[in-house]
Amino acid sequence: MTMTHLSRKTRVAGLALAAILGATSLTALAPGPTPALAGTVPAGGYVDLVERVSPAVVYIEVTKTMDPALMRGTEGMPFEEFGRRFGLPMPGGPDGHRGPGDQGMEQQGLGTGFIISKTGDIVTNNHVVEGADSVTVKLSDGTSLKAEVVGTDPATDLALIRVKADHDLPTVAWGDSEALKVGQDVVAIGNPFGLGNTVTSGIVSALGRDIQTGPFDNYIQTDAAINQGNSGGPLFNAAGEVVGINTAIYSPSGGSVGIGFAVPSDMAMSVIADLGADGTVERGWLGVRIAPVGDDVAAALGLAQDSGAMVADVTDGTPAAKAGLQRGDIVTAVNGTEVKDPGDLTRLIATAKPGEEVQIDLLRAGKPTEVSVVLGNRADLKA
Repeated sequence: MTMTHLSRKTRVAGLALAAILGATSLTALAPGPTPALAGTVPAGGYVDLVERVSPAVVYIEVTKTMDPALMRGTEGMPFEEFGRRFGLPMPGGPDGHRGPGDQGMEQQGLGTGFIISKTGDIVTNNHVVEGADSVTVKLSDGTSLKAEVVGTDPATDLALIRVKADHDLPTVAWGDSEALKVGQDVVAIGNPFGLGNTVTSGIVSALGRDIQTGPFDNYIQTDAAINQGNSGGPLFNAAGEVVGINTAIYSPSGGSVGIGFAVPSDMAMSVIADLGADGTVERGWLGVRIAPVGDDVAAALGLAQDSGAMVADVTDGTPAAKAGLQRGDIVTAVNGTEVKDPGDLTRLIATAKPGEEVQIDLLRAGKPTEVSVVLGNRADLKA
């Protein structure tokens, strides 16, 4: 049984990892101030929190025109699978073959977002607005506004859209995802299956999850019920602050089984700030190929544990080569932040700016060494 992003499929241990898409809808969520300590359920539940943050939650209506050529009944075609799973009509009839007059099929979708500026900046998922012909935002008071897509970042599945209103809009505040603890209470708000504004709660089930969707995976896992339609909605701590953006579920059926994933706010804040500046995200680049530190390597070097990221190769002419990084070096920290595995190193470098000088702690032949590297631009890899 598979589920899909509009943009991609990913299988994880035989179950389907899915963007939280709705059949004909995608949906919204929102955060706010501070009544209680983060992680503590307020007296009387989340009534005050929900009342405070709900005005900043929006629903995103998207129209996309699908190319019938992509929707023929060939097994494995992404939109054929999407249509079959959600009962959408296929062009040319139930078998998906086109008739002589078939044109592109218009598909409606709904998603979730939350307002972060009074002037109308809204955060959502990239897969909610990707390929959209039009995007409309519905505010909590029922007002509908046309939105422009300011910028998207497929690597983290984040997007920034913008609306213009004749008054200041309600907003929610970012929280500190680095401060989250496993077992801490969290709240999600969204529009599952198009039912409308829905609040669910749960706990942080795990942190730093790599679900193999990209190089920057570092998801918050939660058991708060998240379903199709919650895409792009925020995950709150008990203080009403956004600590994550609900992005994916892990499910054999397409419904919630208590395993949802959210992009951490600390990552999202920097990505959204970049998108707000010029619509693009710039990422630092070292120019190395890295590998895990295996038990055999750790034992040979006399390390207490197999943590860090081993430099498997250094490309000539890159920032790493110019700084003197060598094959076999084991990176243990970047700017004082511990590197436990290759994923940590990838994220720490990617969240730094091109041209920034970073301090890299490493072990070379078992001896501690520090190297300064002026980072290049990851975009140069595609040039």
